[in-house]
Amino acid sequence: MTFLVRGIFIAAALAAQPSAFAQDFSAKPIRIIVGLVAGGATDVTARLVAQKLSESLHTNAYVDNRPGGIFIPATKELVSADPDGHTLLMISTSNVVTQPLHSDYPYDLRALTPVTVVSSGPLILVARKELPIKSVAELIAYANQNPGKLTFGSGGGSGSSLYLATELLRLKTGIKLQHVPYRGAAAALNDLLGAHIDLMFDAMPVMVEQAKADKVTPLAVTSTRRSPALPDVPTMAEAGLKDFEVVQYFALFAPPNTPPAIAKRLRDEIAKAIAAPDVVAQFDKQGMALSATSRLSSAPISRSRSTAGPR
Repeated sequence: MTFLVRGIFIAAALAAQPSAFAQDFSAKPIRIIVGLVAGGATDVTARLVAQKLSESLHTNAYVDNRPGGIFIPATKELVSADPDGHTLLMISTSNVVTQPLHSDYPYDLRALTPVTVVSSGPLILVARKELPIKSVAELIAYANQNPGKLTFGSGGGSGSSLYLATELLRLKTGIKLQHVPYRGAAAALNDLLGAHIDLMFDAMPVMVEQAKADKVTPLAVTSTRRSPALPDVPTMAEAGLKDFEVVQYFALFAPPNTPPAIAKRLRDEIAKAIAAPDVVAQFDKQGMALSATSRLSSAPISRSRSTAGPR
């Protein structure tokens, strides 16, 4: 799964072809659609990009949250929009893995116009603080002693990358967990903090701060190396689960039939915006690696220190 998703997003980053283009984006706001509730990693990443695009393009770039329906409402908004570069969709790995799981999914993501990958990083498995679990080994032991008692939340519900990561955990360990689906990771996190669920996987941007504030117990990250943002948290392999790598990607897409020149202009502006030192520092703090395509070549930007983490 990791290689399939990585291939789709790399293709997205490289698809726009060079062309002279001088559209003035300041005449109309730029809307970045997010198919999840506010507060999750996709939303946080989109808002950071929107802030920088507002500054660089001298316009109002804003986030429009359209949660629900396995990302169908958000995708519908994008495909219905004019292909003029003023409407974008921020997607994560969850969007990509959801479509093949639903044969009746009404949209083909391959028809969307790829703009660029923005960032990537591992997931992190966390437990609520009150639970007597401090490691993956203790989680397995507790779950075996209390079969079916532990609950896990998944932002985006069944089919999301967060849900599939938990399914992988169950397959590799044989533990029994109860699934509680949510419309976004932020809602799941609220219930975790309120002790209504016991466990969850989440992307790094939001959960790093929760772990550093000692509000959750971090158990392991899903990269092959430890994350520089949480260097004391082991990888899944170090925790005893081999071949457990899950990478979360965040990327921007435009409506179908968006002219290549517009996609390239947006890609260049996003690459320039997230290369700013304050943005690099923010992504480092979140444990995410910058992945936008550069202005002068198709090589991904790698100025974030976090690129030493997920592979």
